[in-house]
Amino acid sequence: MSIYTEISESLQKGRAKIVKALVEQAIAEGCPAAEILGEGLLDGMNSIGEKFKKNEVYVPEVLVAARAMNMGMEVLKPLLAEDGVASAGRVCIGTVQGDLHDIGKNLVKMMMEGKGLEVIDLGVDVSPETFVQTAIEQDCDIICCSALLTTTMDVMGEVVKQAEAAGIRDRVKIMVGGAPVTDAFCKQIGADKYTSDAASAADAAVELCENK
Repeated sequence: MSIYTEISESLQKGRAKIVKALVEQAIAEGCPAAEILGEGLLDGMNSIGEKFKKNEVYVPEVLVAARAMNMGMEVLKPLLAEDGVASAGRVCIGTVQGDLHDIGKNLVKMMMEGKGLEVIDLGVDVSPETFVQTAIEQDCDIICCSALLTTTMDVMGEVVKQAEAAGIRDRVKIMVGGAPVTDAFCKQIGADKYTSDAASAADAAVELCENK
C-alpha cells in the first residue's frame, strides 16, 4: 500500500495523529507536497464527501475526517507555500445577518477545503457589507451565504445587491444554501448557485472557479 493510500484511508477513519505522522513520513521520504495533498489528504476527503452524499457516513464522521485533514494540512502548508502550489480558488463563507446557525456552514467549509479551496470563514450573523468587503479585500472568487431561518433568507438578496453596487458581480460568484433555501429562491434573488448539501456545494464551487 502506498503512503498516499495510507494517508487517505487513515483520514477517512478520522485518525488525526496517524495522518499527521504519515504526512511527516511522506515529507521525510521526499514525496512532493502537491502529491501528498492531492493523492493523500484530498483523496480521503473526496471519498468522505461522496459517502456523505450517499448517506453512507454522517456529520460526526465528516467532522473527525476534517479534523484529521486539518492536522495533516498544518504540517503540509509551509511546504505548499514554498512550492507555490495554488489553491483551487478562494471563497468567503458565512451565515447571514440575524442567523446564528453554523453546523451547515462548517460542513460546507470542510468539504470545500477538502477540494483544495481556500476558505475564509466569516462566522455567523454576517452583514451583507462584510461579505462584499471581504470578497474585495481578499480577492475571493465566490461568496457563500448560509441561512437556516426563513426570516433571514432575504439578507442573501441584499448580498447580491451590494455586490452589484460594488461592481464585483462580473468576477465574484454568489452561492446560497441552507434548509429553507431553494433553487427558485436563488434564481429570484439573482445568485449564481444553490446546492442542497455540503458535498455538492464543494463540487459546485470548484466548477465555478474553474469556469471563471
